[in-house]
Amino acid sequence: MVLKECVRGLKELRPLTHLLLPLCFHWIAEAMTVSVLVDVVTSALCPGQTTCTEAIYISGLQQTVVGIFKMVVLPLLGQLADEYGRKPLLLITVSTSIFPFAVLAWNQSRESVYVYYVLRTISFIISQGSIFCIAVAYAADIIEEGNRAAAFSWITGFFSASHVLGNLLARFLPEKYIFVVSIVLLIFGPLYMHFLLAETVERVPKRDRDSTFLTKITNVAHKRYESMRDAAAIVFKSPTLRGISFVLFFYELGMSGISSVLLFYLKAVFGFNKNQYSEILSMVGIGAIFSQILVLPLLNPLVGEGWILSLALLASIAYGLLYGLAWASWVPYLSASFGAIYILVKPATYAVISKGSSSMNQGKTQGFVAGVKSIASLLSPLAMSPLTSWFLSSAAPFDCKGFSIIVASVSMMIALCFACLLKPDEKLSHDPEDEIEAPLLRES
Repeated sequence: MVLKECVRGLKELRPLTHLLLPLCFHWIAEAMTVSVLVDVVTSALCPGQTTCTEAIYISGLQQTVVGIFKMVVLPLLGQLADEYGRKPLLLITVSTSIFPFAVLAWNQSRESVYVYYVLRTISFIISQGSIFCIAVAYAADIIEEGNRAAAFSWITGFFSASHVLGNLLARFLPEKYIFVVSIVLLIFGPLYMHFLLAETVERVPKRDRDSTFLTKITNVAHKRYESMRDAAAIVFKSPTLRGISFVLFFYELGMSGISSVLLFYLKAVFGFNKNQYSEILSMVGIGAIFSQILVLPLLNPLVGEGWILSLALLASIAYGLLYGLAWASWVPYLSASFGAIYILVKPATYAVISKGSSSMNQGKTQGFVAGVKSIASLLSPLAMSPLTSWFLSSAAPFDCKGFSIIVASVSMMIALCFACLLKPDEKLSHDPEDEIEAPLLRES
């Protein structure tokens, strides 16, 4: 039974080969830098120290700025992907990570770290979340609706597998080679897409070639406003899309808050370095591969996306509480094991959103809901950065160094409450334009 589901899943992914291969290289390149970045940044900004308040605040500021701009950029990129094609938007988004890592490969001084943060902030604004949204829309173009949950789970499974490989490279490669290898892989991704990735959306014909420059600018602004308004109407008129937006807002509020401070917290409390980070991230990734590639495709036909989403949110709560209450250096490893389950939040929500929207609005709705998530990602550092620094310092009101992570877990409890009220359904109505704008790669 399991083998049959795996074979079926691989057949579903065959049309996505030229999408997934370059994305895997991109994700490997980004993952292999995560565990070493904390040491690089801490060494540059706070030489000789294990706790770096400046690094925590800069990371929090970065996440806030990214969240502010992503509220507009994510829905905009989703709209552009629907109108002008998935391929050009993917090429833009996957290329942005090259420049910040090139800076650190060249120099790791204090000034270079500041330049890295500026460039990485711009990169995150364009690429963080949007790559997944556009990739999921691409998959929805060529995968039948009933098989999308399994296909999305395989995509996120490949994402986890890429992270495992990236963390293994980080574990065994000398630190001085990590950024160089990462840049090579990051360049390979867009080059591969440019030459081999096929488009799935027919370009909208231009009708204003003779218009003045000012008229063109006005028309573009008006069109973007109308498209944004349409996306908001689609989401808020659908109980499913509206409900999943609340779920993802509170989930992201908690999870992004934990992610922004976790590695600094582990370094300050338990003295973790890149080796321990790689071990934990690899453990999470291996479990996530198994759950996304095998467990979700087997469970989804039996229980549905809603039940899987609730289970994953419950695991995320346990994940946060164990990190926050960690009393020994082995507890973070136990907490990380829940990553194999909470990772299912992603494919489950992608499937719910995809079912709730028509084929011509996949990018628009995925992007709009991702924009709602970005509001949470900008709010969480405002509380998490100072709260984490406070409880890691000697001025803490009581001894609970992970108190900020416990607070973030409460937000995920609220997300679970909304998920329990969610009733995933089919899209409300079939848009007649669906038949006109049938995806170019749809297979019979």
